[in-house]
This record gives sequence, C-alpha cells and structure tokens, in this order.
Amino acid sequence: MADNVTSLFRSTAAHSPSMAALTREGGDGAAGPVDFCIPCNPYFPTPAMFDDMAMRLRDIITYYPSSADTITAELCSLLQLPPQCVAMGNGSTELITWIDHLLVRESLAVPVPTFGRWTDQPMETGKRVDMFPLQESNGFALDLGQYAEFIRSRGTRVAVVCNPNNPDGGFQHKLALVQFMDAMADLDLVVIDESFLEFADAEAEPSVVQEAMLRPNVVVLRSLGKNFGLHGIRFGYLVANPALAGKVRAMLPKWNLNSFAEHVVFMLKEHGSEYQQSLQQVRRDRLDMASQLSQLPGLTVYPSQGNFLFVRLPVGAEGTVVRDRMLTEHRILVRECGNKIGSSSRFLRLVVRPQVDVRRLVSGLEQVLYGTRRGAAVPELATGTGYSSGTAAVDRLVSETNGAGMQGLAAQAMAVGAVQGLPAGIGMPLPAAAPLGGGMPMPAAAQTGMQQPVAATPAPAPLPMTGPTPVPAPMAVPAPVPMATPVPMATPVPMAAPVPMAAPVPAPVAMVPAPAPMQAQMPLPGPTPPGVPARGGLTAAQVRGTTGPGVPGLSTAPATGWPSAADQAQSWPNAAGMGQVG
Repeated sequence: MADNVTSLFRSTAAHSPSMAALTREGGDGAAGPVDFCIPCNPYFPTPAMFDDMAMRLRDIITYYPSSADTITAELCSLLQLPPQCVAMGNGSTELITWIDHLLVRESLAVPVPTFGRWTDQPMETGKRVDMFPLQESNGFALDLGQYAEFIRSRGTRVAVVCNPNNPDGGFQHKLALVQFMDAMADLDLVVIDESFLEFADAEAEPSVVQEAMLRPNVVVLRSLGKNFGLHGIRFGYLVANPALAGKVRAMLPKWNLNSFAEHVVFMLKEHGSEYQQSLQQVRRDRLDMASQLSQLPGLTVYPSQGNFLFVRLPVGAEGTVVRDRMLTEHRILVRECGNKIGSSSRFLRLVVRPQVDVRRLVSGLEQVLYGTRRGAAVPELATGTGYSSGTAAVDRLVSETNGAGMQGLAAQAMAVGAVQGLPAGIGMPLPAAAPLGGGMPMPAAAQTGMQQPVAATPAPAPLPMTGPTPVPAPMAVPAPVPMATPVPMATPVPMAAPVPMAAPVPAPVAMVPAPAPMQAQMPLPGPTPPGVPARGGLTAAQVRGTTGPGVPGLSTAPATGWPSAADQAQSWPNAAGMGQVG
C-alpha cells in the first residue's frame, strides 16, 4: 500500500494527487489522511449547510443548472459588484487558461515560487515566461520595485502578482499594489491573483477589486472554492473593466458552472455570519500553528497571510522522504515543494488546520525528523544535496547569475541596503472607486484595539517613483558562496566531503555535498535551450532550487482574538473581503 500511495506523487508533475486517488490507493475502505496539503477553509460550509445539500442531492445532480449569467448575477448581488465587470469560471484555473489564450500575446512575468499554472499554462501555449526568483535569504519577500525593474529589463508584456503568494504566503499592501499597477499601465495586462486574500488580516481592506474596474489593463482573480472549503465544486471569478471581463465571459460555455456551484451561491446570503467567523478562526489557528511549528529544532516557519505556512526543514532532511513517511506512518498528507519552480525539497507547505490536527502533525514531524529525541534531524533523511530538483552547484550558479548568466541581478535582489525603485514619472495612484450600490456590511478583518500580528508589516508609505526604496531584510545573512571557489580537483573528492565555505557560518548548502562532476563540468547558462519558450527569461531548469543562505528563524505573530459581538453581527463580506463598517 505504501508504495502504491507514494508512487502517486511521482506521476503528478507540479501538483499533488487528488484526495480521491489517495483514498482509493489506501484500500480497505479506509478514510483519507489528515489533509495538510489542499489549502481550503476547514470551518465552512457549516454542518447545517452540508445537511441541506445532502437533502437536496438528488435534485442537484439530476437537473441542469441555470446559465452562468444567472449564477453570476446572484454572486454579484451578494458581493455588490456590477455583473458586467465579472466573469465566473469552473475554478480559477479555467480563468487562468482563458486569460492566457485571450490576453497574453507573447510574454508573462511572474515571481517564483508561485502557483504552478501561472508558469506552466503560458509555457504550454508557447509564450515566454520571465520568472523573477524570490530569495530565501530575504524570506521570499517580493519587492515590487525590483520586480518592476526586472519587467522593464526583459520587455515583458504581462505581469502577475499573487497576493498572498502561494506557497509562502507573502503579502503586498494595497497602496503598493495600486502604485505598481499604475507604473505598469503601459503593459498589455496586469493580473493580481487574490485567491487567498480573504484569509489575510494585515490590512483592513486589502483588495484592489474596485481599482481594477477603473483601469484598462488590470484583472483581479478570486477563488470561491478555497474560501468556502469546497474545492470539489470548482468555482471562481475574475473582476476587470467591462471590456476585459466581457472578452473572457464571451468565450465561456453557457453552462460552465455546475448545479452544486449554483446551489452554494444561492444559499450563501443566509450564512454570511458563519463565513466571517470561519475566517477569524482560520487566522487564529494560523498563529497557533506557526507558534507550535517554530518550536521544532531546525525548522524555519515563514510569515504568512494565507491559510497555509511555508516551512524549511532542518539541515539533512529530504522533503520527499518526510512526505512519504508522514503519509505512510502517520496518515498525514503534507505538500512537499520540490516540484515547484523556485523552491526545493527542503520546503513544505502546510495548510492551517484545527489545533487537534496540528498537535498530531507536530507529533508526527518530531518522530520523522528526530526519531526518539529532539535536537537534530536523523541522518538517514539526508539524500545527496537535499534538493529534489537540482544540485548545490546549480543552486549557487543560479543564485549568483539570476539563472541567465547576468551578474548583478541576484545581488540586487539579495541586497540589504537600498534598491532601485519604480520608474520615474509614472505611478500616481488613481482615486479609489466608491463602493458600488448599497453594499452589504463587511467583516472586520482587523479590530480596533486588537493586537496586530508581528509578521504583518504596517501599511507602507507610497513607493517613491523617483528614488530608491529601502527594503529591510528579515535579518543579516551570510554572503552567497562565490562561484570562483571551486572544489579542489587535485585529488578525487569523496561524496561525503563538504563543499569549502567562504564564510565561517555554515549554510544549509554546505552541510550537503554536491557531486564533483557537476561543479567541474557545469557550463555557464547560455541561450534558452531549443523548444523552451523563454527567450531571454528564466527557464524551469534555471530557477529550480534558487534558495540562498537560510534564515535561522522568523518570529511568529500573536493571536488577534475573536471578532467582537458587533463584528459577528455583520452580514456578508463584499468583494474586498476584509472591509470594516462604521
């Protein structure tokens, strides 16, 4: 059974196998594993909502659904959005596909690691994908000024920002995103993927939905399955100005939304309070889960505004081994990120779940990582470099040259001091759109007087378009290992010998030897190999495993508490997701 289950992961490319497939391979009619892999809301729908759907199951699956226009109109009434600015799809992935086919002409830029369809979909249709590596040494934080400079240097025509980003949960404040959208006003398209934004609490109203409707080249993508805990129903929507939204909507089938999606959308107006409370509970659980995981020796937990946490395993631990043992020995499913471009097998994405499940997760990780004692990862977990998708030599090469033999770009991305800002002369944010219609009340994402999370940074001042923008790094880190320091070739290099380090502080790469032939024969990156549509950009092979020196630890955020009685009395949230009333 163990071999059958773990083999499923080797045949799913950039994604995990479905829960149905794992359950089938488990055999004996056993229930599926505890799911720390699929990022959905564990508190919604409520048991009463499931009971209602169960009673109506026969009618739901027997009859045709209403047209997509009818279902979209109901959702827009709930979220106070104009229907002409909205297109609903059979999951956000369907909308990403149509965005690529209709709105992406030649090239697309996206920070990595990120959701795999933003890299894979345009590459499948022959587009050039310019991948902007997020540096581990900076906590995978995205600097929008550096990203804008990268886009200009590559001449990219479409820019994507995921907020929060998947898998690391990195967050961008609304003001910074509005300035970025205005600075990129001459591009064919700017996409802001807000699939996980409703789980954020760093800002009261973080969504740029209202601003997107006023701009000619901005699309905002939103997920319903993730927020509502119903991935299997497959529904999501995009918001844009009427011309862009109408272009996508015209290509969608008349019945691209199923009867389950229709039933859920029409019952949501009666359950706004329960939905709001579920979001608050997920935020509390995220803080508690981060606190518990950060106590494991050698495990690094990165700040997140999503409903998941990005963690780096201790030195010597191989993510695929940890994933397989957690599944077969503890029936816990985790997301190993070695097949995500820009990540490696030393990283896991762990979905936020109730405390009882988190205690089981922590107990399982203790046994798998440390055996019967805590303090150091067990030696048998070390396999080569610890990376499933590259060697230490490739990692250092990509880190120094930004994956394309271009010295200086990676150094700029990793610099602790001042960095280049957005281009001058553009970036004046347009006035925010006034709420459309009457507007139903929205939940309070950040209450007055509540303790704010430490991991969430305060709202920034406007990004200066004419000067450098200081970006503090999480902490000082050692300089990357220079490429000019080769492994001595006078005598054969044994596999167990570590690579000589330039700095006295050991880094994770130095603890795991890289094969000598790779360092001796590694060619400098040249033109993109034939057949790979990445002219002048980074390919998957060039950016996989681009993680710099590790950060020993990042502080977790304190709990923010339950919403007040007044907040629980609020009705359904609007499209911004986090708004406050009064």
